[in-house]
Amino acid sequence: MTTLWIKNPLGIFTANDHDAGGGLVVSDSGTIIELVPSGGQPSSPATVFDASGHVVLPGLINTHHHFYQTLTRAWGPVANAPLFPWLQNLYPVWARLTPRSLELAVQVALAELLLSGCTTAADHHYLFPDGMGDAIDIEVAAVRAMGMRATLTRGSMTLGEDDGGLPPRTTVQSPEAILADSERLIRKYHETGDGAVVQIALAPCSPFSVTKEIMAESAAMAERFDVRLHTHLAETIDEEDFCQSMFGLRTVDYLESVGWLGSRTWLGHGIHFNDEEIARLGAAGTAVAHCPTSNMRLASGTARVLELEAAGVPVGLGVDGSASNDASNMILEARQALYLQRLRYGASVPVERALGWATRGSAAVLGRSDIGQLAPGLQADLALFKPDELRFSGSHDPVAALLLCGADRADRVMVGGVWRVVDGAIPGLDVAGLIAEHSAAARKLVAG
Repeated sequence: MTTLWIKNPLGIFTANDHDAGGGLVVSDSGTIIELVPSGGQPSSPATVFDASGHVVLPGLINTHHHFYQTLTRAWGPVANAPLFPWLQNLYPVWARLTPRSLELAVQVALAELLLSGCTTAADHHYLFPDGMGDAIDIEVAAVRAMGMRATLTRGSMTLGEDDGGLPPRTTVQSPEAILADSERLIRKYHETGDGAVVQIALAPCSPFSVTKEIMAESAAMAERFDVRLHTHLAETIDEEDFCQSMFGLRTVDYLESVGWLGSRTWLGHGIHFNDEEIARLGAAGTAVAHCPTSNMRLASGTARVLELEAAGVPVGLGVDGSASNDASNMILEARQALYLQRLRYGASVPVERALGWATRGSAAVLGRSDIGQLAPGLQADLALFKPDELRFSGSHDPVAALLLCGADRADRVMVGGVWRVVDGAIPGLDVAGLIAEHSAAARKLVAG
């Protein structure tokens, strides 16, 4: 690949204050080497990609997902259920997961994300029934094959229903097995530094499915290996009540009691915090993955995103599991975030702020400074949208139109300088074949 000038875009969002109206230049090593100001030219010759019909964004970053849940989208028995009944009905189904069904689920989730302009995704996989010991290995292979980046979290559940937790006994593991596999995965797959493709984090599932001991032991291991920590927290009032009943603590007190209140941690959802808890999270640098569609779908509540950010909490976006959304579309998630937060705070919440949550904010949530914005020296992870469909006719601001007019599919996506989506398709991916096999696996899983 030669140096490439993505020239004169119709619109561009850099997620910072830089002028890139004339586009940007990508090196043959896959990094951004220059931003071209409006009306400018690159400082040295480059091959040209005419972006005059495209809106250019940093690659979108998904901070919370459960790839395997693409197999149980829109399942009738939980279509109208809140979180706890939703989980209790789905756990026995998910317990039947197989290596091949997981592989298909991950491929579908990644392809859907990539086509929506997402270049980096975090997945929270906490299901390891018999025969699924290599679940994270399966995910690593799929991520690499798709050409994306990922933070794959080694999740865990230790508190079964017979011990007062929510999940069935068949889905929980011993702390010893969890910690041994966590160390194996970190040593085998975790990459550091700019341009990392696969990173590993540790992710006990939630207060209602793990013991305090595995939370504390995971925190100690994360410190030892310098990896990040992730869990669900403060998603519903039910969860708050569970923490009070089980541990005698509110959620943030619980978090602190197990050594998780710090900048290594990011939390899925983070809805039900009071003012004092928000201040403590901000002071600690603990991050939140805002999942607006899932929160609306399960009627969980609305995260106080502007107040979290004002307190110093890094905030990014997550599509959450594709059985509580039921999609894996990052550009639509940014639109949902914009509208949900406007409903809470007013119409003055700008489009650019929502795009910032999906890019620079999400990068900060995952502890990365090499992605999430357009600037020299950063990775050339880009999402290019072509606002030429009927829904965009009559629109005037091309960047605002992506969210206000409901863009749902990127025309081009680049990861590390390599085009991974071309003309709205993933080169080499048999989408029809994938859909057919994935759908058959989904039917089989539900049928038992």
